Amino acid sequence: MNQQATPSARERLLAAANELFYNEGVHTVGIDRVIERAGVAKASLYNTFGSKDELVRCYLEGRHASTAGRITRTLDRYDTPRDRLLGVFEAQGELFAEPGFRGCAFASASAESPSDVVEKATADYRGWMRGLFADLAREAGVPDAEGLARRLQMLFDGASLAACTDHDPSAATAARAAAEALLDAALDAASGR
Repeated sequence: MNQQATPSARERLLAAANELFYNEGVHTVGIDRVIERAGVAKASLYNTFGSKDELVRCYLEGRHASTAGRITRTLDRYDTPRDRLLGVFEAQGELFAEPGFRGCAFASASAESPSDVVEKATADYRGWMRGLFADLAREAGVPDAEGLARRLQMLFDGASLAACTDHDPSAATAARAAAEALLDAALDAASGR
């Protein structure tokens, strides 16, 4: 007989926080709603996380890990540095097409509840994203990889905002085309064309 393990209180709290915070906002959703959705006692939340801030931190770290995993799995499909760099926008497009896409969790949390916890989690995520773009640009042969990374991150951010506010998953396709043009221009400039 194959029995599935019951999720721990921590797992249930994080799942509830992920759903509620992403859909409704970290400031709007109170601890009591998270506890109710998770089906745990209030003491479980405080014994596990100690505070709402710690729960928010763990929620955002989970979003970061999920995004990093999605992008990594997508990039594994590609062989060339150029395709891998542009593949980041493919991963983003897959996210945009999911039911319930509501934009960037970090942008939402930062706009609504700018605490030290949220700001640090957001800075970590954005730093990772910019670092990924810079590494991929370097691998593709771009001399000013940091400069291109900043521009690509702006495209990535803008595509997320457009996909959410316009309800248009094809924003990732437009961002990918713009990223390709920026990459080509950077490589042409480097080769003196």
